[in-house]
Amino acid sequence: METKANYIAVGAFVLVCMLALVVTVLWLAGVQYSQEYVYYQTTFTGSVTGLGKGTTVRYNGIEVGRVQDLGFAPDDPGSVIATLEVRPDLNIHDDAIASIASQGLTGGSYVEIDGGKKKDKESLLPHTSSHPYPSIKSQPSTLAQLAETLPKIADKLNLVADKVNLLLNDQNRKAIGDILANLDTVTSTFAARRGEIDSTLRNSAEATHNLAIATRDLHPTFMAANITLKKLDKLSTDADAVVTGDGIAQLSSLIAEGRRLVGSLTKLSDELNREPTRVIFGDRRKGYTPK
Repeated sequence: METKANYIAVGAFVLVCMLALVVTVLWLAGVQYSQEYVYYQTTFTGSVTGLGKGTTVRYNGIEVGRVQDLGFAPDDPGSVIATLEVRPDLNIHDDAIASIASQGLTGGSYVEIDGGKKKDKESLLPHTSSHPYPSIKSQPSTLAQLAETLPKIADKLNLVADKVNLLLNDQNRKAIGDILANLDTVTSTFAARRGEIDSTLRNSAEATHNLAIATRDLHPTFMAANITLKKLDKLSTDADAVVTGDGIAQLSSLIAEGRRLVGSLTKLSDELNREPTRVIFGDRRKGYTPK
């Protein structure tokens, strides 16, 4: 009898626990369904692999809602319209951007909304739970951009590879081999004559040191030469003043007087040669005096 009573007590306890669990689930479901949401739409171009109904929506990294529906754009079969169900207390501005993000390389996808920079009330998107829903701008996901860019990168890499192959033809490879061989020869020569090179460098250092000493010793000579040059410059200035001033006129007059003197002396010499007596004693012949 006691065993039956224990079984009844355990069964009653299990039934009570199951009933409490059902009530809790119904209460949570009621709370969830009684909560109000606002809706937005965004259009993604291309594949939306990883998205589905119930996919998480995040705003600046914080979970704020779910994807309520996915459908093709009526005027563009290549685009997908996603209806987003988010919290009503969330303020989204008209410069917000929606994109498809991924939780790591192997994680699931979600919709990420970048909140933008506008803060004024005029830029806020309206809160509504009925059509038409406000539209949020979208941009391709990082993976989509990468998938679009990879073919271009591959084409460029192929072009570079073709150019490298063209550059490294047989003739150019031989030329490069000759250059490397010559460099090896030069390096070996320098290594073999390292002692001579060190000696030359030491001699150059000594010659530079001696030149510095000689330059220091010649400094007084340079000073004297500088003074001499200054004196010559003054002499040249004085000579220029004589040539360009009154001195040139006086010199011209002196030369003219000298020329006249030379002419007179020449005339006197000629007369002495012809009639020295008359020049010295005068003309003593008496001329005819008419009566």
